[in-house]
Amino acid sequence: MANREALRQFQTDLASRLSAARTTGVAASWLAVEAAGVNYLFPLSQSGEIFPWAQTQAVPYTLGWFLGVANLRGGLYGVIDLGGFVAGASRGEPSRDLARLVALNAALDVNCALMIDRLIGLRSVESFVDSAPRGDSAPRYFGSGYTDAEGAHWQEINLQLLSQQPEFLNINA
Repeated sequence: MANREALRQFQTDLASRLSAARTTGVAASWLAVEAAGVNYLFPLSQSGEIFPWAQTQAVPYTLGWFLGVANLRGGLYGVIDLGGFVAGASRGEPSRDLARLVALNAALDVNCALMIDRLIGLRSVESFVDSAPRGDSAPRYFGSGYTDAEGAHWQEINLQLLSQQPEFLNINA
């Protein structure tokens, strides 16, 4: 029970910080998440609402990383396993304990939510000690890579570019 209360408090604090970051525009630049053991950064301006894991309705004849559709606050969203999509394969059944669904910003005009394994929090440029541009072989939707003071690597994902990729839009197997 204490874990649930701590998780609720974390989510409440994160929602408050997200709201403040959107209004001030300087406190944070990214939503930090983890998917398939990789740290990712989503630009706040391209990120939408964060939902707890919601049961999805499977869609036949789709690729393994497309988990199905879910009703999120009355809207129908396609749910993508981000870790599986980036790896190009299904990861099997991910743990739902800490999993969250991060909707893409409504301005991107794609009813889609990315299933991530864990929310980490907000990050700003000051959170990192080094950065490197996207490599030539990296997917087009990858932004810069960043390294924090602890030596952990973080990969920025441009959600707008991601939502326009033909391989992202083509879910049929």
